[in-house]
Amino acid sequence: MSRPLYVTGLVGALWCIGIGLAVLTTITLVGWIAAPRTALGAGMPGVFRTAVTFWLVSHHAGFTVEHGRVGLLPLGLLVIPGALLYRSGGWMIRVGGVRRRPRVAVAHVAVALAVPYALLAGLLALAASSPVTRPSAWQALVACFVVAVIAGGLGAARAVVAHVAAGRRVRSGLGALLRLLPERPRSLVVGIAGALAVLLAAGAVLVGASLAVHLNEATQLYDMLAPGIVGGALLLLIELAFLPNAVIWGMSYAVGPGFSVGAGTSVSPTGVFLDVMPAFPPLAALPEPGPAPLVSLVALAAPFAAGAVGGVLTVRSMPSRSYEAAPLWGFLTGALAGLVAALLAALSGGPIGGGRMATVGPSPWQVGLLAALEIGISAAIAAWTANWLILRRPGEASSERAERRRKIRGTKRPRRPKRAKRHQPEPAAGPATPETPEAHPVPVPSAEAPRPVAAPEPPQSPYAADPLEFEEAEPVLAPRRTARNRPRTTDPLPDLADGPDRPGAGAPPSAARARHDDGHDDGLVDGHKDGHAAEPYAPEPRAPEPEEAERRPSHDDAAGPEPRERTENRGGAIYVLKDEGDR
Repeated sequence: MSRPLYVTGLVGALWCIGIGLAVLTTITLVGWIAAPRTALGAGMPGVFRTAVTFWLVSHHAGFTVEHGRVGLLPLGLLVIPGALLYRSGGWMIRVGGVRRRPRVAVAHVAVALAVPYALLAGLLALAASSPVTRPSAWQALVACFVVAVIAGGLGAARAVVAHVAAGRRVRSGLGALLRLLPERPRSLVVGIAGALAVLLAAGAVLVGASLAVHLNEATQLYDMLAPGIVGGALLLLIELAFLPNAVIWGMSYAVGPGFSVGAGTSVSPTGVFLDVMPAFPPLAALPEPGPAPLVSLVALAAPFAAGAVGGVLTVRSMPSRSYEAAPLWGFLTGALAGLVAALLAALSGGPIGGGRMATVGPSPWQVGLLAALEIGISAAIAAWTANWLILRRPGEASSERAERRRKIRGTKRPRRPKRAKRHQPEPAAGPATPETPEAHPVPVPSAEAPRPVAAPEPPQSPYAADPLEFEEAEPVLAPRRTARNRPRTTDPLPDLADGPDRPGAGAPPSAARARHDDGHDDGLVDGHKDGHAAEPYAPEPRAPEPEEAERRPSHDDAAGPEPRERTENRGGAIYVLKDEGDR
């Protein structure tokens, strides 16, 4: 019997919170042992409060100190709670099953996991408050709820896709999760992801190149801090946790507005204005005050490239039937990508206490506005071009969409009907037998004589005429008619006989004869009936053959040398010609 959904959600929330606190408490204890005892709290209760504060910071929930609010939080720590919530969402689907529609099941699981998770986070924020550090309870509620809904929902969606596949191989990642979305939202998500990937890649290249150029300054700052072995390891973890923030700052630089490191400072393509910087090794990658380096201006082409990639991906995911709609979908992709860029800029910055460091990071509205315009315009142009190229091949576009829908639904490609085999005439090698289907052959009785096996036919040329087409047949001899139905006429071609060099030449030609039912012949010889001036003809004593019985003269014919017969084909008719002797 499966547990209720809210019970599994509570168990999953407790599991995620317990493992996350255990990991961060271990790191805090290591730092408390290596650093001065009062740096991370007084005693074990202080260490526990510090670990809870770090756990809330990993969800991007700020806290307040004596000098102001701390909102510049490392985005890299989101990996710890995000991975745990992702696993918990998938576990809830596997335990409870998919009893509803997939999308509804994912939403229910995400909410059932996020509600107890956020409530427990709010209680922990209240428990970790101290006169030195006061975590924000409302930020803990909101931030933990949002993180749990997103990460838990993604894990549940992945588990639902695997459950629906029913044993078939399902690719992981974005492609499997997007199967739960309709076609148009899926195309927009793919375009936004492609555009943001190009922007973030450009930001990462900027940060890496600048850090490589200013590696000596970073080494000097590290030597100045002298953290030691344990402190150096913890400092490396902190630098890795702030690495996503640095990549987003590089993206803001490529978009145009840049970012600030304190009040009155600015790092942008228009110029670099800096003041005293904190002693943090990654900040050594900042360029020197003055004009921006010329090499860094190449990064200004990144938003337009991102828009082109996003527009093409949007249209390829779902082409538009009209030319006018494709640029609108491309611009919408750019606008949404700008909105996401603004959200990332807001999360990557924040205050560090009060005073001059109250403004650190990029401006969200400036980054979002410029990114929406730059990405949107280039995405609209690219979407129109890609859609125009696709519409030129309507057959290919429809086949691609059908193949994509078939993969999403998990159906197989329909088989083409087999082409009927053309009937090949068989050689007449025996009595004709009715054709039978190949699948159910009729057994041949053993008493019947074996039929001769026909020789295999040579392979036909692909350019040969179709055997089913009608061709002009050769003239066929009509069946012989009896003497009763045949009109008695004289020989129509008396001049076809051979010359008078044979015996009996010169005699008048004789017409064809037919045998009556009583066995006597009726014919014309020399223009008279039988029995008149003609002499009887005595045939040789041999057995008559069936084919020669009709054309051989009877005993009533005139005596004399035996006439010689031959046949000729004239215009499709066969004539029997007889050569007689001379009169």
